[in-house]
Amino acid sequence: MRIAILIPSDRAVSGERPDATGPALADAVKALGGEVVALEVMPDDQDRIRDALIRIADGGEADVVFVAGGTGFGPRDVTPEATKAAIEREAPGIAEAIRAKSLAITPHAMLSRAVAGIRKSSLIINTPGSPNAAVESLEVVKPALQHAVDLLGGRSVH
Repeated sequence: MRIAILIPSDRAVSGERPDATGPALADAVKALGGEVVALEVMPDDQDRIRDALIRIADGGEADVVFVAGGTGFGPRDVTPEATKAAIEREAPGIAEAIRAKSLAITPHAMLSRAVAGIRKSSLIINTPGSPNAAVESLEVVKPALQHAVDLLGGRSVH
């Protein structure tokens, strides 16, 4: 499974703080046996996030794209809007499952506006930006991830 990771974070791009989420998510992906084909840190900019998602999906670079961060209520939290602009079909059950599991850990999970969807044959999943929450989100979707990738790649039928 080829996985791309996008980290929208103004603070990481500016050097205000190092990105810990990308490496944590990459390690978790590798532990699953997945291949990290891209790890990009970018500003919290709706157009840049959307364009990166379109480039990766349309280029067939990744089976799954995790976008970690920018899903909350802050004025620069634009990941859901960028994702909605890039996807062709929504996959609401994925975001709902992540929120449900996260809500058992923290009441702040109800503030998540994360979405998931499909563009071409790529599955795009928003996760929270903290390293722990991003990895927990991967754990939530892990049981269905390979089947989703197989369906999108035409290697399985439902």
